[in-house]
Amino acid sequence: MTGEEVAWILAAGAATSVGAVGLLLVRRPSERALDTLLGFTAGIMLAATVFSLLVPALERGALWEVAVGFTLGGLTLAALDRLVPHVHLRFLERGGQRPADVSASQRSLLLLSALTIHNVPEGLAVGVAFAAGGPDLGVPIALAIGIQNVPEGFAAAAPLVGTGVSRPAAAAIAALTGVVEPPAAFAAFGVFDVASALLVGGLAFAAGAMLYVVVDELVPESHARGNERDASLALLAGFLVMMGLDTAFG
Repeated sequence: MTGEEVAWILAAGAATSVGAVGLLLVRRPSERALDTLLGFTAGIMLAATVFSLLVPALERGALWEVAVGFTLGGLTLAALDRLVPHVHLRFLERGGQRPADVSASQRSLLLLSALTIHNVPEGLAVGVAFAAGGPDLGVPIALAIGIQNVPEGFAAAAPLVGTGVSRPAAAAIAALTGVVEPPAAFAAFGVFDVASALLVGGLAFAAGAMLYVVVDELVPESHARGNERDASLALLAGFLVMMGLDTAFG
């Protein structure tokens, strides 16, 4: 792994803290703004799933390899979603604990758990992309993950303020969730760089995991407060941004 690749991996994970710190500059983020940010994030992740993960996987391997990896990625995130105690960004997960059921500190820990689950596949995607295609494939997806981590960090920190957590603490909690991305990326790079035969499955695995996050969390959360149109338009904008990045760097 080169120094350039290490720098891109670290920068992608650190971008979450940039958005989290942005919360300190905005007193009352509106629900519409948060939903728009989540929609934009969903669009970037959706395009990254298609152009930076699934397309390269299909170019390198057989359809059955991609299908198996994709299925395993989605099922792994579904299992974590079911087994690890957590709440989603806006505390709206069906059947989950409502804000009144737990203390502010417990909510913070549950949210931290949810965001950690969310960020692991992003780190895996960056690592396996660098292992599969070097900077040509790794840079666009690292850049895409970094860009979407900025609004994600902001949108993750904002709900905590409403639960009684101070703004600096909320920003710190959201920033910490990005810490898991570089280790996940380095681990994925190490595994798939050694076992190159697994690269196709690794790309598809990351794609399935990321798509699960988009469908299970980002889209429902962004549509939960009556701002569906804004969120949908922002999703299209994010998709276009990532498509442009993939074309420019691909």
